[in-house]
Amino acid sequence: MSSWSEKRALQACVALAGLVAVWAGAWGVLSDLGAHGDGLASHERYLSGLLLAIGLAFWTTVSNIDGKTGRFRLLTALVVVGGISRLLGVALGDALSWSIGGALAMELLVTPLLCLWQGRVGPVTMLAAVWRPF
Repeated sequence: MSSWSEKRALQACVALAGLVAVWAGAWGVLSDLGAHGDGLASHERYLSGLLLAIGLAFWTTVSNIDGKTGRFRLLTALVVVGGISRLLGVALGDALSWSIGGALAMELLVTPLLCLWQGRVGPVTMLAAVWRPF
């Protein structure tokens, strides 16, 4: 079990990480990201909306964070799959910029580390994590 201060520190970190996703998602929904024609702009806005929703969903874990292990793991899995997909794109020739590197760091390092930390703060049985993600 963890201390009260560790739980509060985790909550603050998750709130901040969620803010990154909410901000980036909202920016993508409201901005012209440069894709034009063939519905690419619409697709970018849709994906940005998903990022926004993931950030909001992470925020729902902040209160009672020690009891939200299933939800936290599901959201982490979504983010990691997205990060692996982004990394595959780089391996296939997509440009690697500072913003892409930062996104990869959030997706493949920060989020999994927060998930491991959350598991330390709020351990739960595997059955509960599978059957009660919300």
